[in-house]
Amino acid sequence: MTEQMQRRYDSFIADFEEVVSIDSSSDNLEGVAKVAEFFEKRFKALGLDVEVVRAGEQGVPCLKACTPSKEGRYDFMMLGHMDTVFPPGEIEKRPFTIKDGKAWGPGVCDMKAGLLTVLHVLELLNERGQLDALSFCVTFNGDEETGSNNSRPFIEECAALCDRVFVFEPCRPGYRHVLQRKGGGWFTVIAHGIAAHAGADPDKGANAVIELAHQAIRINELNQKDSGISAQCTVISGGDKVNILPDRAVMSVDTRVSTMEEMEYLRTFMASLPETIHVEGCTVEVLGDVNRPPLVPTTDSKDLWNILQEEGKALGISPEYIATGGCSDGNFTSALGVPTIDGMGSVGANSHREDEYVELDSIIPTIQMVASTCARAVANPKA
Repeated sequence: MTEQMQRRYDSFIADFEEVVSIDSSSDNLEGVAKVAEFFEKRFKALGLDVEVVRAGEQGVPCLKACTPSKEGRYDFMMLGHMDTVFPPGEIEKRPFTIKDGKAWGPGVCDMKAGLLTVLHVLELLNERGQLDALSFCVTFNGDEETGSNNSRPFIEECAALCDRVFVFEPCRPGYRHVLQRKGGGWFTVIAHGIAAHAGADPDKGANAVIELAHQAIRINELNQKDSGISAQCTVISGGDKVNILPDRAVMSVDTRVSTMEEMEYLRTFMASLPETIHVEGCTVEVLGDVNRPPLVPTTDSKDLWNILQEEGKALGISPEYIATGGCSDGNFTSALGVPTIDGMGSVGANSHREDEYVELDSIIPTIQMVASTCARAVANPKA
């Protein structure tokens, strides 16, 4: 590592400990705001125009930091989220730690390393004298882990002004980035029946649990081997007492789709459930939707990927790309038709777990690879 990159690494680690040490679970809005404040100061020091807004009805903190645009557009959107899944107090339980070549702590991988990657990429480009030749719209939201319901309009508004999107979710071990993600959403299926004495008058009732069981079987049939649709019945409840036929039963369904066509098919299928009743006297209600469209690779995103891969190989690493069933905010930007590459953060694994980690030796190569890709993609996009 050169002396310059050693300084960059040391600075990153100091920043890493500071940002990870801020509790910023999705429901801890003030913690998320503290993360935004950290980045606000640093981006302003680079000369970016920075704005922290409160998005949606819940007032979720979101940060937008931009270089001067080019005729109202930006070369890149650098997208990430400041919230984690870990509750307040987790950092005292598991403080930021460096051990065995890895960084450990709540949110190190998902995705505070990714946020810092964005900052250090822009700082490196500034040191190289390349920042002024590029235009960036940095967009960090604070509710990704709960579905980005408040911040989605904010993200989409920013993405519509950008020519390319890098999403700084963690890179998988082996430098595997993400070009394809399934879309997804949650549904709630409610069966309404008629209560009756289970022993004396069962014929006077309509068992909502039995109706819901039939609906679960129908939904499960969507999971065909060659289909990109996943529909998993995950949580079910119904009934209060053992001797009373239940008049209400509720089921949660986790759904995933690979294509826009599958998304529309799934929506139509779920909406049709109330039309087929199996227990006389019951009715069925369906709530929810596929709220994240699929991230689908395009010719432009693959061209951008080719540049990234070549820049990685020049650094002695061998980036690959994968498809995954998990969703991110990159699903939203891809659906707008903006070329999107995900998994652009440092290499790490075990998101949402206590053994979540980041590989320390990936920090500098990732920063270098992303910075070089940005410069090259704009200077010679087909090279």
